[in-house]
Amino acid sequence: MPPPSDDARPDAPRHTSAADPLIVTTASAQDWHQVARWAADEEWNPGRGDTDCFHPTDPAGFFLGRRAGQPVSAVSVVNYSDAYAFLGYYLVHPDHRGQGLGLATWRAAFPHAGVRTVGLDAVPAQQATYRRAGFTPAHDTVRYGGRPTGGDTPRPEVVPVTGTHLDALAAYDRLCFPAGRRAFVTRWVTAPGHTARVYLRDGAIAGYGVIRPARTGHRIGPLFADGPQAAEGLFDALTACVDPDDEVFLDIPEPRRAAVSLAASRGLTPRSHTVRMYTGPVPPAADEHTFAVTSLELG
Repeated sequence: MPPPSDDARPDAPRHTSAADPLIVTTASAQDWHQVARWAADEEWNPGRGDTDCFHPTDPAGFFLGRRAGQPVSAVSVVNYSDAYAFLGYYLVHPDHRGQGLGLATWRAAFPHAGVRTVGLDAVPAQQATYRRAGFTPAHDTVRYGGRPTGGDTPRPEVVPVTGTHLDALAAYDRLCFPAGRRAFVTRWVTAPGHTARVYLRDGAIAGYGVIRPARTGHRIGPLFADGPQAAEGLFDALTACVDPDDEVFLDIPEPRRAAVSLAASRGLTPRSHTVRMYTGPVPPAADEHTFAVTSLELG
């Protein structure tokens, strides 16, 4: 599969300096904290502890380009299963754009996915670029944000996630996501600063959600639920755990009208959007359960 053009600039030169070559290697978790700072500078508003949860998912799937020993470019290609991978963090430091470094980093990293279907969330300006690389758009994902209002009273069905829930929680997550990711889910719901809640119906899981601190405010993701009632209960329980003056953000697949209605009913408004794209058939998942995706970087 051909890589996309480089650095969001149609006139970008397609070369790197022979005297100062780009060296692309897998990145350690420590390396990736630098990339997370780049993402924050691009106003992606990453979660403050994302790297420690993301990197162990596929340590061989995080790639960093260096010139003269200095980090200049990055991309992640995280393999979730034999059938599915997700691409994110496609970044070149602003001081080094327009030199073909993003393209070279992509070329080094993308083969890691093998024959898997690859998903990504593209900024609208790059949609045509990714089309040329073989990606097909599936839907828009809209980021909603604001200070939540109008929540219902606490519901007894919503309880904190504990160790006794983890097996059933991982099984519920697999229903909603195109691959099993039990180890990631365990890290995500237990990470420092993360608050996780589960919705129980007759003792069985009917939804769960996580809220975490971000560079600005807090982000909710995932928010998976059997229906609007469970999603509303989870949303209200999660937002009740943060300072009411803090903004809350969540990323909603636009086809999920019930999720859009929930965000609007709580006073959140659209802030930005991306385009979910894939290279091939997506492993089955119960998309109707998605009221907010986990992240735009790892799906």
